[in-house]
This record gives sequence, C-alpha cells and structure tokens, in this order.
Amino acid sequence: MRRALAGVFALALLLGNLVYPAQVFAADLETTATSAILMDAESGQILFEKEANKELPPASVTKLMTLLVAADAVESGRVKLTDKVTASENASKLGGSQIYLEPGETFPLEEMLISIAVGSANDACVAVAEHISGTHEAFVGEMNKKAQELGAKHTHFANAYGLPAEGHYTSAYDLALMGREALKYPLVRKLTSMKEYDLRDGKFKLWNTNKLLWWYQGADGFKTGWTSEANYCLASTVERDGLRLIAVVMGVPEVRGHFAESMKIYNYGFAKYAHKEYAPAGQKQGVVQVHKGVESEVVAVTEKALGVTSEKGKDKNIWAETKLNPDIEAPVAAGQKVGEVLLYRDNELVSSVNLVAEKAIAKAGIVQQLNRTLHGVFGF
Repeated sequence: MRRALAGVFALALLLGNLVYPAQVFAADLETTATSAILMDAESGQILFEKEANKELPPASVTKLMTLLVAADAVESGRVKLTDKVTASENASKLGGSQIYLEPGETFPLEEMLISIAVGSANDACVAVAEHISGTHEAFVGEMNKKAQELGAKHTHFANAYGLPAEGHYTSAYDLALMGREALKYPLVRKLTSMKEYDLRDGKFKLWNTNKLLWWYQGADGFKTGWTSEANYCLASTVERDGLRLIAVVMGVPEVRGHFAESMKIYNYGFAKYAHKEYAPAGQKQGVVQVHKGVESEVVAVTEKALGVTSEKGKDKNIWAETKLNPDIEAPVAAGQKVGEVLLYRDNELVSSVNLVAEKAIAKAGIVQQLNRTLHGVFGF
C-alpha cells in the first residue's frame, strides 16, 4: 500500500497537479535534453537555459512556424479559414505523420490547419503551403523571412513539415521566440490547444501529440516533434496565476522524455517565479487637457496590462512612474497615445505600457472655441 501511495504521489508531482514542489535553483536543475530553455512569455526574459542557441533538427516542431505563417496570412486577409484547399499530387506523396490526402481531395483551410496542429500531418502542410504561397518552396521562403524578422539567428527551414533535410535546423531559443510570436495569434493558440478532432465526418480521428494538454495544469500549446535524427522535441506554453511561461526541449533521448523534461522545467519556473500586475488593461491613469476640442479633457487608460515577472520575494524594489502629456490638441483619436507608465527595478527600466485616449474627441467649431475663450476670460 505504501509503495502504491508513493507511486501515485510521485506521478501526481511529475504531472504538476499538486502544490508546487519545494523551490529549486537553476544550478540544481538538470535535463537530459540536448538543448532547453524556459522563457517568460511577456518579457522574453530567460529563466533557465541549456545550450539554448545550439542548432539542431526540430522535427515536427517546425510546424509551429508553418502555423505562424498561415495564421498571419489569415489575419492579413490573404486567405480565409473557409477557403477550399485542394491536395496536389505533391502533397499526397508525403510520408510520415499524415491524414492520407488523395490528389484532388478538398478540405476547408481551417480543417487542414487543425490536421497540422493536432495530427501533425505532413501532407496537410504541403497542401496549405501551396494554397497560401503557390508553391511549397515559396512558403518555406516566407517561413525563413519570418524567422529573420523575429531575430531567430540560428534557424533555417528547408521544408514546412520537419522531416530531415540538409540545412533544416533551429534552436531552443529561436523556437521560444516563435512561441512568443504565436501567442499574438489567437488562431495558433486555438489550434494547438485542441486535444482531439474528428476528420472526414468522424471517420478519421486526430489526437493531439502534445500530452501536456492532459497531464499539466495550464498547458495550452504548442507542438511536439520526433525523428530518429532529432530525438524527442517539444515547444510548449503554460499559464498559471497570471504567469505565462514558454519551454522548449530538443534532442531528448527517452520516449516521452520531452514531456517529463518540460514538466520538470515548468515546475522549477512556477516554484521560483511569480508575475505581479501593476496595472490591468484599460485602467484609468489620469486625464489630459484637450485644446480646441468639443470636450476639454480626455481620460488616459492603459493600452494593455502592465506587469513584471520576478523571483518570489524579490519584488520590493520594483516601482512605477506615470508620465502624461500635459495637453494635446483636437482632434484626438480613440487609442491615441497620450503618455506611458514605466516600470523600474531599482533604477533600471524593465517594462512599459502606453497610455491612450479612452475615446475620440472631435475638434470644436469656431463658434464653440470662441465661446469657450470668452467664458475663460470674462466668465460668461
């Protein structure tokens, strides 16, 4: 009985469903991953790393960038989720993980993207690439361009699906950058957080390969990968108590080791760090005088939430400074910047958020401006 209870406790602790383990330190954190990183999603601060810039094959974690480029194409209006995507001969020839597309078979773009995110379908990657960019090669060019824009200096893609190829590599740090970018796209989060999906009217069941979605509280993305060359890889994200972290492990040799190593790293992160919010999105931070407007002042609100991640018990030296424009001239657009809130640790700037006009203020007409001037000078 004792052995059974001990086993259950150990399993629950591993899966992260109990109270956080006793605090550990980065020097004590070891991982069997060849390369790994833990990053604060909001600031990009690195909380733990091991060979984070080492260039390695990412296997199907490649598809995180495939989904990123696709989501960007949807958001920009180049394509729609309702588009009909037809599988080419080229797409149907792909091996590995697939949904067994037949040449000429058609699915809505959204279902193709689900097949990539949930089923890790290589053939769907090619079909989507050809639909968005015309050719698979052109789409891969967009993936590499996006990587450059993100500052991913140790990344080069040779295909959109992640099968071994010469010149196909990335790093744990670069994948974390892609993860931060992916969090800006609700579509990517939606797709990669889906646990299962019924394709072809339920005749083909897709199960998400990212077991953290079941095993680790707060997990809601991104992508797994495995080849004999890359071993086990995982780029993931977890949010607990307002703290969102991104973890990447690459080159883990053990079966399911990419899950165990990721959970170990997350346990470390949530035990040691906490996120403190100093101003929620949309919070009033003062008023700004408006010259020549139909109204004489406008409320300044935070454009987005302002907070900082720090070691537990070490947030006493953090302070905020609010800077508002003394006045602005009409017309004022809703969302127009009118100041900022700066967050410091000691005297070092660690974060900031814009203060914006809560609503639009139109420019007053000549008569209204004249009446306002007379009232100010003569009191009538």
